[in-house]
Amino acid sequence: MDRVRLAIVGSGPAGLTAAIYASRANLRPLVLSGVPSGGQLMLTSEVENYPGFPEGIQGPELMDRFRAQAAKFGTRFRDTNVTEMDFSRRPFTLRLGEEGTVRAASVILATGATARWLGLPSEERLRGRGVSACATCDGFFFKGLEIALVGGGDSALEEALFLTKFSPRVTVLHRGESLRASRILQDRARANPALSFRFHTVVTEVLGTDRVEGVRLRHGPDGEESTLPVRGLFVAIGHDPATDLVRGQLDLDAHGYALTRPGSTATNVEGVFAAGDVHDHRYRQAVTAAGLGCMAALDAERFLAEHPDPGESATPGPG
Repeated sequence: MDRVRLAIVGSGPAGLTAAIYASRANLRPLVLSGVPSGGQLMLTSEVENYPGFPEGIQGPELMDRFRAQAAKFGTRFRDTNVTEMDFSRRPFTLRLGEEGTVRAASVILATGATARWLGLPSEERLRGRGVSACATCDGFFFKGLEIALVGGGDSALEEALFLTKFSPRVTVLHRGESLRASRILQDRARANPALSFRFHTVVTEVLGTDRVEGVRLRHGPDGEESTLPVRGLFVAIGHDPATDLVRGQLDLDAHGYALTRPGSTATNVEGVFAAGDVHDHRYRQAVTAAGLGCMAALDAERFLAEHPDPGESATPGPG
């Protein structure tokens, strides 16, 4: 059994930034990175909006650098998935299936969130090659190109409006007969000449070999099909936070995101902190996740200083 002062669950920008700060504070954190490790940036090709990389950097390379920096200061890693978390008492218990158990005096939950996709093989094949779930991340790459966006809620229209800064025409595709977004956003969207709308419409295939060249659409109850030539497809139908293992233990909002105290990363369970996209459903950027990871590490450091655990002096097991 591994016994640690701080366990960090997740290895995206939030988890690894927390590890950097915590290891520099001599907390000897253990990162339970999950499989695969690295978070959503492992699926991102070019990252051009992370500070310090004016020429851009590949997502996996950026995560490798995060991990190397954390390891340099003494962070330990176990590349495995957590299968159960018990926050009923300290030290907290994290079970790793057949790979053992970790007892931790404090925990940072940095498990992130995953974008919902359409579930099309062609969509998966062209992800990162014109298919994206983040307008803020990738909109810049579509300057002067026509693109389509799937969705009808507030986030979808916010992303569609953002994309009009780059694209001369953004076509919003929505399977329903009316948008679900707030009236003020609908009014703004309809007033934007670069936006057009197609209702009762679903994407059945993303067209293109190496890059998106268009989408095949099915319309209405009669199933009429058409093709829309576009160079990009943005999917804005929501995200799912990775909080299944903490339901019933941590306070979550209506969408399943971990709730924290105002001005803090502390959850309703003393000693458990939440950072990154598992908590942040608004910004969902690598740099904001990293900032929350920093905050969580500082909060955990203060907590451990004020709430020492009798078992913290125990010799940690291999990690």
